[in-house]
Amino acid sequence: MNLNPFNSKDHEEKESLASVLENSKEIEEDLMRTYLITAERVHDNDELKERLENFAQGNAKRTKQLVDELNDLTDQ
Repeated sequence: MNLNPFNSKDHEEKESLASVLENSKEIEEDLMRTYLITAERVHDNDELKERLENFAQGNAKRTKQLVDELNDLTDQ
């Protein structure tokens, strides 16, 4: 029996937040792969290739931040 009615709500909110963060992480990873694959296919435009690689690096950083947030959330 749950003696604290707020624990259940807090747990649901934490699970919902974790779900959003996990979904966001997957989106960032997909975008990162897409940018890298596209950059590999670009042969005649070095500037575009570099920008795509920079986009992928940005996605990698956001992915790392999302993983950190997920870890912090599950450690609480």
